[in-house]
Amino acid sequence: MYGTVMIGKFKGDPAEMFTASEKWNAERHVDGYVRTDALTGDDGETVVVAVQFASKEQYMALADDPEQDKWYQTVMAPMLDGEPTWIDGTWVTTTA
Repeated sequence: MYGTVMIGKFKGDPAEMFTASEKWNAERHVDGYVRTDALTGDDGETVVVAVQFASKEQYMALADDPEQDKWYQTVMAPMLDGEPTWIDGTWVTTTA
């Protein structure tokens, strides 16, 4: 699996970001999308979002999609305080 992690700061209500993300999941039906997990930091302002795709190619197709960029710039970016950090890479699953 492949994907990205975003580390940012909330500008407003965290619930708005999670609602927008759920709407994206319901409407977009992106090929290869597996899941999204989000962590709200105990400080109340940090958010860490992890997104997984079945393959790097499918993730890159979304990353290069102008409609995805438009959605991010108009919906998600205004909910963040500044530019987040993005880390792309391969997910490795381990068992305990």
